[in-house]
Amino acid sequence: MDKLEVIRGEEEWQRAGAYSVRIQGMNRQHGLSLRDEFDEHDGDGTRYIVLLDGGYPVATCRFYELSPESVILGRVVVLPEYRGKKLGDRLMREAEQWIGECGYREIVIDSRVVAVGFYEKLGFRAVSGEVCKSGPFDCIRMTKTLR
Repeated sequence: MDKLEVIRGEEEWQRAGAYSVRIQGMNRQHGLSLRDEFDEHDGDGTRYIVLLDGGYPVATCRFYELSPESVILGRVVVLPEYRGKKLGDRLMREAEQWIGECGYREIVIDSRVVAVGFYEKLGFRAVSGEVCKSGPFDCIRMTKTLR
């Protein structure tokens, strides 16, 4: 990996980097349609973290306001060839920092069942054991309170 750069994306060109990762990591890899991957929460008002490796977008996530005190964090994607290199951890730390700077106190995430352990290691806790559907994925709602 070259030097890793972090972008806090709010402008269209920055969102393009996030969209690129999501198309490769979700649309192409999991066969999700563009309509299923991109929803009413993409666009103005939603914030994106994008990690660049040598200028190339390799990981992303997004968040948007749920209430004056909380956000929904989601669309956490690391390109397959970059997995296992702690980029997910870095992505989440960067998102949590920005979320805290914005004044929010709680993060809500609908974790795929297979990723629950990853989020637990980062301090998230399941709201209940109830499994819900998010597109083709089985998910569990998790939360984390920021200090």
